[in-house]
Amino acid sequence: MKKKILFVVQRYGLEVNGGAELHCRQLAERLIGDYDVSVLTTCAIDYVTWKNEYEAGTEYINGVKVIRKKVDFERNQNKFNKISEKINNDKENKDLGIEWQKAQGPHSSELIKYLKDYKKNYDVIIFLTYLYYTTYFGLQIAPEKSILIPTAHDEPPIYYSIFNDTFNLPNTILYSTTAERNFVNKKFKNDYIKSDIVGLGVDIDENAADIDLEKVFGIKDDYIVYIGRIDESKGCKEMFEDFLEYKKIYNNNLKLILAGKGVMKIPKNKDIIALGFVSEEEKVNLIRKSKLLVLPSKFESLSLSTLEAMYLKVPVLLNGKCEVLKMHAIQSNAGLYFESKYEFIEALNFMISHSKIMRKMGENGIKYVGNNYKWDVVMKKLKNAIEDI
Repeated sequence: MKKKILFVVQRYGLEVNGGAELHCRQLAERLIGDYDVSVLTTCAIDYVTWKNEYEAGTEYINGVKVIRKKVDFERNQNKFNKISEKINNDKENKDLGIEWQKAQGPHSSELIKYLKDYKKNYDVIIFLTYLYYTTYFGLQIAPEKSILIPTAHDEPPIYYSIFNDTFNLPNTILYSTTAERNFVNKKFKNDYIKSDIVGLGVDIDENAADIDLEKVFGIKDDYIVYIGRIDESKGCKEMFEDFLEYKKIYNNNLKLILAGKGVMKIPKNKDIIALGFVSEEEKVNLIRKSKLLVLPSKFESLSLSTLEAMYLKVPVLLNGKCEVLKMHAIQSNAGLYFESKYEFIEALNFMISHSKIMRKMGENGIKYVGNNYKWDVVMKKLKNAIEDI
């Protein structure tokens, strides 16, 4: 009889195509041949409101059983902001931390009740990501059979004292990078817990059909590309400012192309072009034909878009204030990192001016991904962790 595995994640579905939620789906779908796999999640699609949009109940997505529970209430953003302001000034206040966690959501008492009622039915419970209500309260129910995939990084909430428990509870922790494990071990003194560096495999179709970007999107000039949610929390505000300053200094035709959902105001400028959500085929073409991929986020635990660009032999320009991205750049020699506006400007100018070096960076990138982020390696490590429990 196959072992029963339950993933627990805040959102899940084909419409949820980024972050820890996509991470969860990719792992779950690759385990169904060897295990009886289910996912416990909410009816929410939007990570800001947590509005119930899916039907509660059970469905199958790509062979994975998905059990959905309703969210009790949508996030009250004003209340959440006020609590966040308070806790940022009183990080050790555990009661305030729990209040913050409930306000952040997704608050689903039905999901927690399901875990309590049916925990005995599962051999291993795998939680993604450390940050949300579903993991914080869910992990407390059966920690002895739980694996945490934290996707943690250096961001304000990780310093709240409530998370001391989270990182010292599970049977096993599976990190995405060495930088993540080092950071978490130092912060939470939890190196006694079983762990491994697992991450994700790069899953992009390098053989995607060629698309005429001028016909489809009107792109005819050289460009750099940003892939992902267009959000201040992802460093996009600074990226826009830095790029526009670059354009003032170097008056050329280079464009900044954005592919992803916009949740902030995007500057109206002829050199910044927002395409919104794009198909997988379009994404491959946008990366492959770019001069480089830029990632301005300070808070990343892995960054699939970075690894996808490397796999497509496209150099990367990464925010060095994020330790994970900085280590990607250093260990791969597949791009540069910046820690200030003028480092961004000069690194960008250097890279687009040196085509020979850029080609070598591209070759280095595909080697780095092949050595560290292949699916067969990732799944072997995940299965070992499951069998160890």
